[in-house]
Amino acid sequence: MFALSPGDYAEPPHADESRQQQIARARLLVMGGSTPLAAPLGLAPWLWRSWLRCLAAGRQPGERVVYDAPGAHALRQARDRHEALLQAARPVMAQLVGAVGAMGCFCLLTDAQGTVIEVQGPVDRHDARAQAIARVGVDLSERSVGTTAIGTALAERTPVWLHRSEHFFEANRHYSCAGAPLHGPDGHCLGMLDITGIDVPERPELLHLGLCCARAIEDRLLRALPHALLLHLNWPGGPLGQEGEGLLAIDADGHVAGSNSPARQLVPLPLSRPGQPLHCAELLAMPWQALVDHARLRPNEPLRLPLWSGLRLQALAQPGPQLRRLLPAQAQVQPASPLRSSQGVLIEQALQEAQGNVAQAARALGISRATLYRKLGARRAAPAP
Repeated sequence: MFALSPGDYAEPPHADESRQQQIARARLLVMGGSTPLAAPLGLAPWLWRSWLRCLAAGRQPGERVVYDAPGAHALRQARDRHEALLQAARPVMAQLVGAVGAMGCFCLLTDAQGTVIEVQGPVDRHDARAQAIARVGVDLSERSVGTTAIGTALAERTPVWLHRSEHFFEANRHYSCAGAPLHGPDGHCLGMLDITGIDVPERPELLHLGLCCARAIEDRLLRALPHALLLHLNWPGGPLGQEGEGLLAIDADGHVAGSNSPARQLVPLPLSRPGQPLHCAELLAMPWQALVDHARLRPNEPLRLPLWSGLRLQALAQPGPQLRRLLPAQAQVQPASPLRSSQGVLIEQALQEAQGNVAQAARALGISRATLYRKLGARRAAPAP
């Protein structure tokens, strides 16, 4: 157990006086008992709400802060429950430390309750402020240590940047931290990723870095799921196969195995009853077998993906482990003819746009209906490339 009091350390001068003055005025207003209808000038609404939650819990800014840690048995159970998260997060955190370690920042990973389950980076164990929080098992929830990037990101379910006196407790005013919540493939919050520095200059750009790394961890969790297809999704014109794209994993029966946060924004998942799998046909206006065929024959060619709303996405349909096990070795390594692939993509797109109407698709392609039928027959009769 660690405890820090406000007078333990002298606060160095602030680099940005105007911003800190705004925060100081907001603290006087909110901590003095006034409850404005909106966040005071210079105070983010999520930060204002966090301060109010701390006050409503009977906490005071000047009180002693205690950093509790569970026993060894409870800690082992917590880490065992989150083994998949730890496996996905550790390589990403190592890369993150490579970006922020030189400025004295370290990285924390917590579960959804704010308990630290992984620490990486340059932690000065001779500094009581670092030792207090950079320990596996310590409770850094808002309930325990007030407004921090960890507690507030989990409470608000949003990425946050907190600098020095924005923390609720005065004893925490030496920390600067960025935090981003982590969501599993089912959309539920698993925990959060935190970047913390002690007596460091304000670096709000760390918020973007933390968010990018949180998304990378979510993508690793998704890719680790058993799946037959992995759909890379974006709006037409957007990049595919790059950071920020949507990912939708589908199992061998066509059911949605999981998705990442961008995919849940591109393709909102309807509410389903617990235990009832969601079939991709409920989301996508394209037959499941057509997706499988495209992934098998042309995994590196984008396709237009219609939604039942009438919107269209662009996508890459790539075979996952379940589908690759079913494919003959020759089908996995022999590339398709570029000409045949291009014709196939055009035909598929025309049929999708015509909603299966062959005559309308033939007119759009500038060929006769008989020619289109002949090409369709040849494609279906041709052996898999």
